[in-house]
Amino acid sequence: MNTQEKLAALEDIMELDEGTLKPEMSLDEVEEWDSLAALSFVVLLGDEFQRKISGKEIRAFQTVQDMLNVMEPGE
Repeated sequence: MNTQEKLAALEDIMELDEGTLKPEMSLDEVEEWDSLAALSFVVLLGDEFQRKISGKEIRAFQTVQDMLNVMEPGE
């Protein structure tokens, strides 16, 4: 999955229009980034990337790029 596809997946779980998210955006700027979106992100990571992530790791996210960085296949 390339960066654009990852951004599209994030936009989908946050119900945003295509092209809304940019890697450099602060998550504080994204109203739709809430607990439901975080839960959907956990599911996305498990289903698409076979990865698990903790709540502590998610709370440490500051930018969209932080989210993209963990969107890699697990081992």
